[in-house]
Amino acid sequence: MAQHKEAAAPKAAGRGTYAVGDARRRKILDTAVEHFAQWGFNASSLARIAQDCGITQGGLLHHFRGKEDLLLSVLAQSEQHDVERLFSEPAESVAAYYATVVALAADNARRPGLVRMYHTLVGESGNPGHPAHAYFTQRYARVLAHNVRLLETGVARGELRPGTDCEALARETLAVMDGLQIQWVLAPGAVDMPALLHAYLDRQLRAISTSGTGLRAA
Repeated sequence: MAQHKEAAAPKAAGRGTYAVGDARRRKILDTAVEHFAQWGFNASSLARIAQDCGITQGGLLHHFRGKEDLLLSVLAQSEQHDVERLFSEPAESVAAYYATVVALAADNARRPGLVRMYHTLVGESGNPGHPAHAYFTQRYARVLAHNVRLLETGVARGELRPGTDCEALARETLAVMDGLQIQWVLAPGAVDMPALLHAYLDRQLRAISTSGTGLRAA
């Protein structure tokens, strides 16, 4: 029995070490969100992020290769959260998908730091030399393509009217979503982002659905 306990001890210690490492990595990512939101990528400092995490810069670099790696890790974690929480199951209809999009807006309203960070970085990443330029370019292309496919599927199964310009409609939807987020970031107390997005998608769906019905009340 004594030998068994002694053999098990290193495994327990190892699991504890991994847990501490995971917790520290999460803290670094959460802190980086706030720094990138406030100062953008170029003006953010690994030294300040490490200081706010209560570790040395060397300790931070144990988890991330550098500031660019940290930035891309923050963006990847956020996108994974959205996919797992809201888009893990295929939408049964355009109306069901739009309801999920409204739920995402409500979820984002509970993560103000992340929304601020996205808008700060999107503005910066218009410069092709920015480390997040490729990420945002590819992300918008993926999201646009996903929306176009969903609308085209809605037309094919008779849910949406024939002749619907799916690409134009998808681009318009993304523009409205981003525009509402910007207004919300500037004045969160004055803008009900989920309610306004629900109202817009409801009007859109009533105009293009073959049944003339919109979204259910939020």
